[in-house]
Amino acid sequence: MIDTPTPHESRAPASSTAGQTPYSAWMQTDALHSLQRTVSDHPGEHAWITHVQVSELYWMLIIKEIQTAQMYLRADNLPQAHRTLLRVVAHHEPLLAIWRSIDWMTPTDLLAILSRAVATYGQDTALQGWTYRQMVYLLGIKQPQHLDHFKPQPERWAQLARTLSEPSLYDDVLAYLGRIGMAVPKSLLERDLSAPYSPSKEVEQVWRDIYAAPVGSDGLQQLGETLADIAEGFSHWKHRHLMATRRTFGARPAYFGTEGVAWLMPTMAEIPFPELWSARTFIGDPSAVCPHMSQPRI
Repeated sequence: MIDTPTPHESRAPASSTAGQTPYSAWMQTDALHSLQRTVSDHPGEHAWITHVQVSELYWMLIIKEIQTAQMYLRADNLPQAHRTLLRVVAHHEPLLAIWRSIDWMTPTDLLAILSRAVATYGQDTALQGWTYRQMVYLLGIKQPQHLDHFKPQPERWAQLARTLSEPSLYDDVLAYLGRIGMAVPKSLLERDLSAPYSPSKEVEQVWRDIYAAPVGSDGLQQLGETLADIAEGFSHWKHRHLMATRRTFGARPAYFGTEGVAWLMPTMAEIPFPELWSARTFIGDPSAVCPHMSQPRI
């Protein structure tokens, strides 16, 4: 279910803001700066925690933007949906940039931090965090097996199970295209949405038809390009994560006893909106018949 925005209510200043500036009360800076709780003596742990927490905030921001775009698509409001998706593209930029804040880490640095974290909390990975998983489900990469990891968090398990069974952003894009007359197969829209998506030749043809139309005629090409930007930003982040794992872990067992790089490599092939990419093989092809062939020879 998409969280529908509600009208803002005017609120009087809360008594809890006493002793704070308006900025600190609004931004909750006291609470924010109390959340970086280190477990080791390594001077770089604060940078590691900050990097991950900022990533979490941007993943949630992307989730909310996608849900808003889905709401607009379901209302057949393409301009507002597209405007919202452009913000998703922008949010991927800082997600990529903050890798620089921990690029200095060597295996010695990271293992000194993670060994204490594992001893305190147990072994885990950010890719199994519920925020990241919800974002991935909304991008259309549906993998039910990941739900098992969240059984210790019943509320989050239920939230992810609901997201898994509901339309992804791509499902809502395809439903919109179907409503405006594009030849999206009805069976695809009525399939089990919790199952992994299987690319369709018919949907590939839809994208080919969109790009064969005059540029800018209906905004659909711009939508396609923005979706491609989102997929690229997501894939670039995964590549940075893979390279950071290579750099700090090497071939050590990392994710649930599996070698970290081997666990991550298959995810590089998980690119959202698959037919938008496969159609690129054919978009822009010249006509199969040379236009001069029909003219009489002189």
